[in-house]
Amino acid sequence: MTVLLDTEVPARGAWSAVVRRGQLLTVTDLHGNQAVDCLVYDAHDPSVRYSAADTLQAQGSVFVDKGTVLLSTEHTPLMTVVEDDCGRHDTIAGACSKESNTLRYGHHTWSQHACVENFLAEGARHGLGKRDLVSNINWYMNVPVEADGTLGIVDGLSAPGLRVVLRAETDVLVLVSNCPQINNPCNGFDPTPVRMTITED
Repeated sequence: MTVLLDTEVPARGAWSAVVRRGQLLTVTDLHGNQAVDCLVYDAHDPSVRYSAADTLQAQGSVFVDKGTVLLSTEHTPLMTVVEDDCGRHDTIAGACSKESNTLRYGHHTWSQHACVENFLAEGARHGLGKRDLVSNINWYMNVPVEADGTLGIVDGLSAPGLRVVLRAETDVLVLVSNCPQINNPCNGFDPTPVRMTITED
């Protein structure tokens, strides 16, 4: 296995890279209980991008886990989860923003950095803007669905060193926001670094 890229994304930081077809992307939760927001686009046509609705409908589950194929808006495979130490991941709670922080936690949170701002800044490096933001995946984030259909954001299921490994089924552009949220337990109220590794046979 050849390591093509191995980098640590700091707490609250953003990251992006193109992962070529057949290459593996490993997301490692270095300290545990850290949510990693993620968007995936076709590297050659970013209008084809991850679709939570298509992915969940195809697999018949509201969670992402080992074996899940991340489908695009064209119902084509972008990436497949080939290894998963955690067990399940969220793709329905979305990304935090200054607006949602204000609504949920009060106006005093307006100035706090959020995932939408990370996505906008990192996406701009690839010609992407606000209209290109769609429902994302939240690796390691624990969002249970209650019997009445309500969602919770609770302590994560992850632990230090747990990994998610994805295989690119086509050339993809991956954007990551290492979630800066401090108002709910998705990061244990203490955002920490994660590692992103790209490998190929």
